[in-house]
Amino acid sequence: MATTRNWSGTLTYSASRIVRPESVAELQEAVAGSTRIRALGTRHSFSDVADGTGVLVSTTALPLDLVVSADRRSATVGAGATYGAVAQALEAEGLALANMGSLPHISVGGAVSTGTHGSGRRLQSLAGSVAALEIVGPDGAIRSVRRGDAEFAGSVVALGVLGVVVRITLDVEPSYRMRQDTFVGLPWSSVDDHLVEVMSAGASVSFFHEFDDRIREVLVKSRVPADAHDVTVPRRLFGASRAPVDEHAEVTGGSQTPMDGSVGAWLDRLPHFRLDATPSNGSELQSEHFVALGDGAVALRAVQLLGDDLRPHLHTCETRTVAGDDLWLSPTPVDSLAIAFTWRKHPVEVAALVERVEEALRPFAPRPHWGKLTSLPPASIVSRYPRFGSFVELMRDVDPGGTFRSPYMDRLLG
Repeated sequence: MATTRNWSGTLTYSASRIVRPESVAELQEAVAGSTRIRALGTRHSFSDVADGTGVLVSTTALPLDLVVSADRRSATVGAGATYGAVAQALEAEGLALANMGSLPHISVGGAVSTGTHGSGRRLQSLAGSVAALEIVGPDGAIRSVRRGDAEFAGSVVALGVLGVVVRITLDVEPSYRMRQDTFVGLPWSSVDDHLVEVMSAGASVSFFHEFDDRIREVLVKSRVPADAHDVTVPRRLFGASRAPVDEHAEVTGGSQTPMDGSVGAWLDRLPHFRLDATPSNGSELQSEHFVALGDGAVALRAVQLLGDDLRPHLHTCETRTVAGDDLWLSPTPVDSLAIAFTWRKHPVEVAALVERVEEALRPFAPRPHWGKLTSLPPASIVSRYPRFGSFVELMRDVDPGGTFRSPYMDRLLG
């Protein structure tokens, strides 16, 4: 592969070479023949979490190879497949995922390994839907881990240091329909007083702002029951009003999924962006922090005090909720508010601002997204994961020679 940079072009991988096997057997051979090797997905991480000092092995050419379980409650896919491709394959089978991220372009394996998420008061991160993993170990053999196994909770969000994940089994359900409505002008006072209620207005809710005097836009994604033509969505939401669009005319063109209240398939409403469109040209940097949902409104106000300094370097801030889970390295062990910054491509200024944001959030013990920018000291990050020691023991057990170790993990280990 000629590409040695991440998606935004802000990180150059330090690995000696990148290989792109087209089968699991070919990947196994590459791993067995390497002393240092790391998995690489669709390169959407802004941190060096996927980088390594030896070989990078891209999983994106592995076949999707959808296999639906006999009870139709789970489906196994290639880890390098994008969520958009998996969604299309599931929909063809009359099946669906409970949640997706903003971008359908990201790989399943990469998203799961870094604790990436969508939004929903009752929806966990994408890793929460994992039922089983097939992982290529340092000798090239495949190790299978299933929900209920002793090491499962440590193997899902694993930052790539337990091996190369090649197949993932996901929880699925019958296909369903959704609508996506846009509300504008939400007062900050509604966030102060009704944050949980606002974020519970639909199956998935996100709001966008630049830390000025109002919430610019709220996206409410609602499920439409199978026995109903549609669902009733109120005209106002805690002071915000429905965007003035023809709610019966589906928006076409552009890169975003329809936000006009029209009803469509789940895979055309859950992500923010269409799979067949380019969501961005990569001219951005991203940082994201998770705080306990109960601290969310106060945490947002703490950052808002920096608003005048943030806005010249900020595209937008998307705020979402993620339900808690029990995965050892999950950044959302409790119901959490995710505060995600999409910055302009101003590396020097953004680095300084990320540090200031983290200082403002310090009273709330923020956990940074593993795949995004942070200035927090490694020891500070590790201290927020009570099972980190258990994870290190698991890492040393399955990979005693450090075949999958990375500079990122070495920093966490001190």
